[in-house]
Amino acid sequence: MATAIQKITLASSRDIPFNKLVLSQSNVRRVKAGVSIEELAESIARRGLIQSLHVRPVLDAEGKETGMFEVPAGGRRYCALELLAKQKRLAKTTPVPCVVGDAASDILVDEVSLSENIDRAPLHPLDQFRAFQAMRDKGMTEEAIAAAFFIGVNVVKQRLRLASASPKLLGIYADDGMTLEMLMAFTVSPDHHRQEQVWETIGNGWQKEPWQIRRMLTETTVRASDKRAVFVGIDAYEAAGGIVLRDLFQSDDGGWLQDVGLLDRLVAEKLKTIADEITGEGWKWVEAAVSIPYGVTHGLRSLSGTPLDMTEEEKATRAALQAEYNRLSEDYESTEELPEDVDQRLGEIETAMEALDTRPVRYDPAEIAIAGAFVTIDADGSLSIDRGYVHPEDERPVEPEASDIQNMMDGEIVEPAAPAIPRAVISIDGQPAQPEEEEEDGTRPLPDRLVAELTAHRTLALRDAVANHPQVAMTALLHKLVSDTFLHRPATGALEASVRHVFFPAQTEELKDSASAKSVADRYERWSDAIPADDDALWDWLAALGYDNRMELLAHCVSYGVNALYERPNPYGGSGVSEHGLKIRLSQADRLARATKLDMVEAGWRPTVDNYLGRVTKARILQAVREGADERAAQLIDHLKKGDMAKEAERLLADTGWLPEQLRIPVADSSVVETVASGGELAMGEDETMDEDDVADGAHPALAAE
Repeated sequence: MATAIQKITLASSRDIPFNKLVLSQSNVRRVKAGVSIEELAESIARRGLIQSLHVRPVLDAEGKETGMFEVPAGGRRYCALELLAKQKRLAKTTPVPCVVGDAASDILVDEVSLSENIDRAPLHPLDQFRAFQAMRDKGMTEEAIAAAFFIGVNVVKQRLRLASASPKLLGIYADDGMTLEMLMAFTVSPDHHRQEQVWETIGNGWQKEPWQIRRMLTETTVRASDKRAVFVGIDAYEAAGGIVLRDLFQSDDGGWLQDVGLLDRLVAEKLKTIADEITGEGWKWVEAAVSIPYGVTHGLRSLSGTPLDMTEEEKATRAALQAEYNRLSEDYESTEELPEDVDQRLGEIETAMEALDTRPVRYDPAEIAIAGAFVTIDADGSLSIDRGYVHPEDERPVEPEASDIQNMMDGEIVEPAAPAIPRAVISIDGQPAQPEEEEEDGTRPLPDRLVAELTAHRTLALRDAVANHPQVAMTALLHKLVSDTFLHRPATGALEASVRHVFFPAQTEELKDSASAKSVADRYERWSDAIPADDDALWDWLAALGYDNRMELLAHCVSYGVNALYERPNPYGGSGVSEHGLKIRLSQADRLARATKLDMVEAGWRPTVDNYLGRVTKARILQAVREGADERAAQLIDHLKKGDMAKEAERLLADTGWLPEQLRIPVADSSVVETVASGGELAMGEDETMDEDDVADGAHPALAAE
């Protein structure tokens, strides 16, 4: 016979006047958490009491009910009702919906209170995002939603942006397949198809950092800080139908411009308009481009114009600005840090005075007719106009003396006809413009691969530097030959000297686009076009080369053998480099760097998230900012997560010239230099540094970092 299942009985509910309720001393909640009592009171005032209180009758000493009820579960709601009563917004006798427990129950009130707080399931963030979206779809504004839940409007915008991500990604997030930070990164782009493409690329990989997701989603865009965007203006770009991608979850420096083609068209149109205005001044030609190549004026004659004097009004304005600048400087001379408004005003005064001091130039109209101007965009997005250059073919012929013409023309003086001035030629980015009918973890050692990548940059820059210093290249080659001849080191090759082209096993994507790489490649192509392929012809060609060309070619070839790469030493011998060999290599690389006065900042290296800052610990990021900027800048970012910290550090270090220790030029050991110099046996050239093999066993920065 089956046993009957015992049915449970639920406690009854009823309305109890608020003044008959008291907060139970057995309520387990002691620490404030979540929504404040004030906000909860406002929520009850707006929406009413959504959840009932759980109460038990209070018994006297004899076990009889006193008519009062204690509240073991719902204490925060009770406190919110109490606050509304104190504010006279709730009558003390107002009935409160309550679930009344059995006073004689063997279940402790402490258990009831604890169960109420433990058994509740927190709302998944995605449910909140979708709820906000549903309320907006039903007519509530973002401001109204923010007011209803006592949060900022920007928080509502962020939640709505998250809810608008690809449904596929939202499903993955709901199943804990990605973190909230990753979902935030995906919202940079509104394109669901592109979001899903990126997830398919990284979903099964190990590298899913938010910064990488943002980079992949914006790799075909242009930053709002790009000089083309600044030149055109975001408002003009958006007015033309352009879309700006914005990140609501971290600083994005104005966002990213999605339509690069539209931006380039706007830049070209604006440059064309400016070029048309300049042709109105009478110039023969105007070349306009986003970037004008370095050395473009080589071979052109520069006109010497006459700067215009300041008008009386400009002089008075200049004097007033100078007086104000002097007064502010004196008033805050003893202040360690200027107030923000004063600092801003001083900057404005300096800019205004510089504009007045940069005087317009007057040129001879006859010279203007044969000369031209360059129009381009500076790095900060401002317009740059450089007037007054004459091509050799446009130079006016020297007019013969009248007496010479007299002799040539049998007494009849014939004046040369004035050259016809053609219509000004305008080119945009090198193309003729068509005329128109009326732009984390302490300072632990750097990873081996990162050090290898950094030294790859340095090696390539050092090759370029050696190739540009033939005397240093000759010294390096002679050092190798003398070492083989007098020190009896193992030799390879028929000449007992060789240069082996060293390739980079570890390198960043940007290495191939660096200034050093382009310089080396251009030099190689220039020599490659001239060198004969036949061996005998090559010998004759080399023998006929002049001294300067021979030295330049020697330096180029020697530079390919430069190896300043760090690699992990092999303690067991065999393949690879020994620890002693690595010290020798890096010591000699330092010597070459000093001899060629290598400057990695001038070589174009800048710390970025990809090549350094995103690859080291938070402590090293902060150390870099302290060294490159200052302590205050480091304090501004020390609370950020690593990805955000690295991005901000890239911005802070952009123009500081800061370099990792592996890319700096170590100071030569003065004791070695003094010892050699006092012996008087070797003479040092201007661009040379003494051999420091004697101190090669000293610690090298790259090794110290490891």
